[in-house]
Amino acid sequence: MEIKKTSLNKLHQDNKAKFVEFAGYQMPIQYSKGIVEEHKYTRSHSGIFDVSHMGQLFIYGDDSLTEDLEKIFPLNLKNLKINSSKYSFLMNDTAGIYDDLIITKIEGGYLVILNAACKDNDFKIISELLNDKYKMNLDENRSLIAVQGPKSVEILDTIINSVSELSFMTGNWFVYKEQKLFVTRSGYTGEDGFEVSVPNNLAEEFTKKLIENGAQLIGLGARDTLRLEAGLCLYGHELGVDKTPIEANLKWAISKDRMANGGFIGSDIIMSQINDGTKKIRVGVKPEGRLIAREKTKIFNEDELVIGEITSGTFGPSVSGPVAMGYVEKEFSKNNTKVFLEVRGKKHPANICGLPFYKKSYVKGATK
Repeated sequence: MEIKKTSLNKLHQDNKAKFVEFAGYQMPIQYSKGIVEEHKYTRSHSGIFDVSHMGQLFIYGDDSLTEDLEKIFPLNLKNLKINSSKYSFLMNDTAGIYDDLIITKIEGGYLVILNAACKDNDFKIISELLNDKYKMNLDENRSLIAVQGPKSVEILDTIINSVSELSFMTGNWFVYKEQKLFVTRSGYTGEDGFEVSVPNNLAEEFTKKLIENGAQLIGLGARDTLRLEAGLCLYGHELGVDKTPIEANLKWAISKDRMANGGFIGSDIIMSQINDGTKKIRVGVKPEGRLIAREKTKIFNEDELVIGEITSGTFGPSVSGPVAMGYVEKEFSKNNTKVFLEVRGKKHPANICGLPFYKKSYVKGATK
């Protein structure tokens, strides 16, 4: 199968990106300065992430659309304001996660941002669940550009007037070069930032404008270290069909009234896990010393019994040490529980800890 390229591929090449294949796309993993410098620049200034491989699903319909979507997603969509966003999940009957996503209520419908590796399957599942009743468009004509970091608001505000008026997890349509862009104040780094849906024919020009104003291109490598420090899940690692939102410690993402009343796919399992607890749960893990515990590293208790497994691990440049997440048996999930990580045949000490490792800097209110 031919590898896909985003509209910014030439710009990545011009900036000497190193590429990897990810979800069927050729994507930049890093540029010449390297992952650590890119990570630090995002934390201190502003980084540009090409996330055009992700799915932008527009669903349009009448009032019954909200009702039908509430049968799928564990959200109170009726009370969601226009241009407000929520983090949620597409689940199966046993509350296993097909995908995690961001859903935004827009005029006449919804915009759902899907993970790249899941988007085609998600489209099929959602279409079938909605019985093809509504207009659905997985829009391949739009790129998605994330601008993240403390300087992002002032950089973006010079290019698109009034984006600074958005608060965290809200969005709106804006006009740039006589074309419509949808901008949400959200992201995946633990920093203030924005995600910009821009027509493909404008993507390169728009990104160059961001660079002119002081933002820098950042690859998927730093995106991973940033999200891990912020304690954010990555589909295929912390999340999958073998894990539920309650096991993933994401109960906060389920609307309270939906938890009480159910009525969505997987709700029986969700409600029973809330009432009776789960066997395993996602936790932060802090190795002692400099050891980096990668995915699939076994976690042992003090009696040398396997109690879990690491799902993501790396060196955290902002915390100057190793960080990891994983799943452990519930009884070993308390903060400061001593555990051991088996790396290259040896067991190394670590501690269960709270998340995030790095405190988020999201902006709750508008900055103007």
